[in-house]
Amino acid sequence: MTAQQNINITVNGHYEPAVITLKKAIPAQLTFTRTSTQGCLEHVHSKSLDFAMDLPLDQPQTVTIPTDQTGEFQFRCGMDMVHGKVVIEG
Repeated sequence: MTAQQNINITVNGHYEPAVITLKKAIPAQLTFTRTSTQGCLEHVHSKSLDFAMDLPLDQPQTVTIPTDQTGEFQFRCGMDMVHGKVVIEG
């Protein structure tokens, strides 16, 4: 049975945690929960991880991300002002 990496990210004026470390080749999901109307955080996207989604207030939103490559991959708010990062290690 393959393990899965599940990370919960609270969105409250920033991303907490803002840096997420994952292992390569183990399936991973990020769950974003926006708990505040502060800032421009009602949308999150990542070109390098190939996702974009709206974040309704107090409604967890989950995305499955690829873990087939090592490296650092950015995610950002809709206005590209607030940043987070996924680090995938071998």
